[in-house]
Amino acid sequence: METPLLNGYDSGDYAPVRTFKEMKSMFWIETVKLWKIAAPISFSIICQYALNSATTIFVGHLGDIELSAVSIATSVIGTFSFGFLLGMGSAAETLCGQAFGAGQLNMLGLYMQRSWIVLTVACIFLSPIYVFATPILKLLGQQDDIADLAGKFAILIIPQMFSQAINFPTQKFLQAQSKVNVVAFIGFAALFIQVLMLWLCIYVFDWGLIGAAIASDISSWGIAVSQVVYVVFWCNEGWSGLSWAAFKEIWAFVRLSIASAVMLCLEIWYSMSLVLVTGHLSNAVIAVGSLSICMNVNGFEAMLFIGINAAISVRVANELGMGHPRAAKYCVFVVVFQSFLIGLLAMAIILITKDYFAIIFTNETNMQVAVSKLASLLGITMVLNSVQPVISGVAIGGGWQAMVAYINIGCYYVFGLPLGIVLGYTAGLGVTGVWSGMIAGTALQTLLLLIVLYKTNWNKEVEQTTERMRKYGGQDIDTDKIADSI
Repeated sequence: METPLLNGYDSGDYAPVRTFKEMKSMFWIETVKLWKIAAPISFSIICQYALNSATTIFVGHLGDIELSAVSIATSVIGTFSFGFLLGMGSAAETLCGQAFGAGQLNMLGLYMQRSWIVLTVACIFLSPIYVFATPILKLLGQQDDIADLAGKFAILIIPQMFSQAINFPTQKFLQAQSKVNVVAFIGFAALFIQVLMLWLCIYVFDWGLIGAAIASDISSWGIAVSQVVYVVFWCNEGWSGLSWAAFKEIWAFVRLSIASAVMLCLEIWYSMSLVLVTGHLSNAVIAVGSLSICMNVNGFEAMLFIGINAAISVRVANELGMGHPRAAKYCVFVVVFQSFLIGLLAMAIILITKDYFAIIFTNETNMQVAVSKLASLLGITMVLNSVQPVISGVAIGGGWQAMVAYINIGCYYVFGLPLGIVLGYTAGLGVTGVWSGMIAGTALQTLLLLIVLYKTNWNKEVEQTTERMRKYGGQDIDTDKIADSI
């Protein structure tokens, strides 16, 4: 069996860190291990996010209505399905990571295939949201001209949604084994092709929004197919071909997938609701457009931390699978500290460039001024978003999805969103008030998750890993090896 990349110390788990010198040594070892995984994953996810961002940039220069419509279609309709499918795919992330750490390589391909099946069925159920996007957006209070154009664009990007049903599980399969460089290469190639196709479809062929959708669909399926081809022809371990066994014990897998989806959806939809709520404000085109530009910029940092999220999920899952509670604990502390520093750096860059970065997205002076006024809130959001996704990655690696889902419901939808609506509409603070209230919800959630991390018993987590693999994987595993290492 291939030794997991993360198990770089021959003696197994770490000894307790008692001195500053030992802490420096541990910090450096964990930093190297983390970024060997996080850097390629983050680069790949940023490239994939840039596919939508590139579409927004190209469309934004067609006009403000087009910018707002595509932003609504991608950030509301597209993000709704993206969050659900990515969340369901994270079930494969938990199980593949823990199975790889425990040496159960034969289960990786089955987990991926089960996830393909579950996510494809989920796409079928999500399709009506795209088909009826226009009446849904109007019902939610969006302007008719924005909703009509957004609905037409949403129908055109349905193929992009189905590509994610293949893309996400395949990524989790590769990430669990730390085969991340190929994911980064595929993501970069797809971004290059996307930009070229956008230029051809929008400016050379003059297809407008239809051309933008076509370019997005082809690029997304290119990523999914390329990853599957790599798995089938170049992954000697973990893949043994298609198997009917993928349909066995699938309901247990569905339950974990749904718990994972709820946890992540509550986070992603929270950001989506920010754009949706501002659509009810006066001068909605400027409000939605300026906020969408900020969310696009924030999205690049968020994608970096989703990459770190994936890396720390692999780290924690592998270490728990190998029976290394102290290594799981230390890697969490290191990644939270480093992520917070990156968030502070991102905030500083935004505040320095607040009068200029909107030029990338729009030529309209009014839109640029509106974005500049929101820059301080964007900076604060970036700091909070530097820690929160990382802790969610720990939750995925440890299989805590259900617990985090309850925390998210309370902090986001009971506290943050109502507060934002009150500040934005009742207090008359507009976009600033809505965003401020929702920032408060994110801050509360981050605080509670930090408390959960502080109180976590990592030895107990190792014991629960074995039971979780049996329960959701539908197989018996050898527990003696894991028990002896605790």
